[in-house]
Amino acid sequence: MFNIILFGPPGSGKGTQSEQLVFKYGLKHLSTGDLLRHEISQQTPLGLEAEAFIDLGQLVPDSVVINMISKALDDHPGIKGFLFDGFPRTTEQAKALDELLKQKNESISLFLSLEVSKEELIKRLLNRGLTSGRSDDINKEIINARIEEYKNKTSTVANFYRAFDKVIAINGEGTIDEIFSLLCKAIETKMPSSQ
Repeated sequence: MFNIILFGPPGSGKGTQSEQLVFKYGLKHLSTGDLLRHEISQQTPLGLEAEAFIDLGQLVPDSVVINMISKALDDHPGIKGFLFDGFPRTTEQAKALDELLKQKNESISLFLSLEVSKEELIKRLLNRGLTSGRSDDINKEIINARIEEYKNKTSTVANFYRAFDKVIAINGEGTIDEIFSLLCKAIETKMPSSQ
């Protein structure tokens, strides 16, 4: 399997690029937010466990999220690979994901990091806020806080994968097609030709 983590701050274009990458390379998009919502809507044991934490206003523990990812991996045998979106967000989660994949004789093949300037991110999110209906896309102070939170907490995940020479930084500014082309070039330098 060829497993990719697509990383970037809010407004970097992860959602748009994920859709295209999944389609082009036959990957399964794995968003932890989608997994949580699915498990909860299906009232599975994992969903009920997650819901109990959410109802208390707490974050769903990493162990529950890892179990959901494990189930998703098991539910898709024979797939070419997964595109991880929104996970891992901390070094601890990255270590837990690596351990899970190792148990399944798999690993992360590539960590793609979309690099976008703070000014561009703010502009994109404010613009998205005009149509998204998301309250966190219309307040410049909240947007700033989200970007800082990303920089302070989640960018350390890139350092974890950098130690294994799996990180490729991608210029996330330009047209959607230009950025997609850069992502594809990066993937194709690492992807075995048989895939």
